[in-house]
Amino acid sequence: MAIHLCSTCGTSYPESPTPPPRCPICEDERQYMPRGGQTWTTPEALARGQTNSWRELEPGLFAIHTQPGFAIGQRALLLRTPVGNILWDCVALLDGATEMIVRALGGLSAIAISHPHFYSCMQDWARAFQCPIHLHSADAQWVMRPDPHIQSWSGETLKLGEQVTLIRLGGHFPGGTVLHWSAGADQRGALLSGDIVQVASDTSRVSFLWSYPNMMPLSAGTVRRIAATLAPWRFERVYGAFPGREVLQRGGDAVASSARRYIELLESTQA
Repeated sequence: MAIHLCSTCGTSYPESPTPPPRCPICEDERQYMPRGGQTWTTPEALARGQTNSWRELEPGLFAIHTQPGFAIGQRALLLRTPVGNILWDCVALLDGATEMIVRALGGLSAIAISHPHFYSCMQDWARAFQCPIHLHSADAQWVMRPDPHIQSWSGETLKLGEQVTLIRLGGHFPGGTVLHWSAGADQRGALLSGDIVQVASDTSRVSFLWSYPNMMPLSAGTVRRIAATLAPWRFERVYGAFPGREVLQRGGDAVASSARRYIELLESTQA
């Protein structure tokens, strides 16, 4: 019996003697089925070929990124707070070295994930560090591997201590969530955005899509609502889902101006 991982999106499935017949997450329009068809791996095979690299992004915030890249290629962020360490988003690889480093930093008090594409092996991380996983209830149908550590939350915000608030933005997924860290950027605030708010190649901009691999947009109304939801929150920096995708100054202005331009283009009648 083995846990199987989808090689395209990194989602883990319950133990079974053979891989699942399909990956519903990759069959959804927000992901894709590779041209060569569905393939699978296991955590053990992943650990034989990959390792996790670490980078300190600022005091109290570390990036964890699997090398060579696997599946979607996102990074996880480990955030240190007065009430314990929080893992934001997740990577599939939890090897011995990674577990040792996390324990040396104080373990984990919670895991929070932006949306289903980054669920990966969240269950194994939660079991290793005996901590809850906070997922928005609007995305419950996309949990492919149920686990007692998963705690669904509903509504628009969830506080994980004085410094950390989860904010539901929706958009890419109905439960799409970002994390606001009030103590980030020397108390000016930081937004850990996954790809709910995607930091662009021009890191003074962000974008918003319903499907990233298939380049399908969100509506102007949805983007307007996302921008309005974030407007009251103060943040200097935006840390996106992928290495190097960081707005390092005037993050709130970058989100607001990018949303205005996105809406302007969607609503334009110019050919």
